[in-house]
Amino acid sequence: MSATHFGFKTVDETEKAQHVRGVFDSVASKYDIMNDLMSAGLHRVWKAYTVQVANLKAGDQVLDIAGGTGDLALAFAKKVGAEGRVVHTDINQAMLSTGRDRLLNQGVVLPTLVCDAEKLPFPDGHFDLVSVAFGLRNMTHKDLALKEMCRVLKPGGKLLVLEFSKVAKPLQKLYDWYSFNVLPPLGKLVAGDDSSYRYLAESIRMHPDQETLKSLMKSSGFGHVDFHNLSAGVVALHVGIKC
Repeated sequence: MSATHFGFKTVDETEKAQHVRGVFDSVASKYDIMNDLMSAGLHRVWKAYTVQVANLKAGDQVLDIAGGTGDLALAFAKKVGAEGRVVHTDINQAMLSTGRDRLLNQGVVLPTLVCDAEKLPFPDGHFDLVSVAFGLRNMTHKDLALKEMCRVLKPGGKLLVLEFSKVAKPLQKLYDWYSFNVLPPLGKLVAGDDSSYRYLAESIRMHPDQETLKSLMKSSGFGHVDFHNLSAGVVALHVGIKC
């Protein structure tokens, strides 16, 4: 048996996806309001910046992985227009259903499917852009997922990874205090679930830092990789270009 981390716990790697699924099944209905509360609305700024960096044009083909409640998918759909296509995916059915309903309420109909980022059901060289926002840290084999993202991109295509990262050192103690003393009680109050938000705080600490993720993306087939620290490194946007 191979072991991996689930937050600070060690679990069999075959069980991690099930544990993660339980977290998102629990929080799906309150996910958007908790994002606003946890980040004081900053997640909207981070995603708007991601859309800007995507620099999409009409007709582009986009794959949104771990698309959840559909923030990025909706924004991308407006950019690619009727000639383009945005495929909205997530491994978690509850999150995907919440996102699909939200998109439909906005009058937007997108291809929506449950899929595992480590085994993408798409042909080689198909997409102009692949995005994954706040989902990579939950994946069991990040290297396999990144290689799959590279595989389905066209040559010259772009991968955007928006993820919690390593905060600037002067803010580290305050950020740790907030993460472990404010987030779980807030999750309990709003979503009726403190353990999922304790997992969130732990999973951020177990995720590769900016430079480590950059190296991992390069070793997964991306010729050029750069990252942009947002909010003093609370979040980083990694940009990879396929050769």
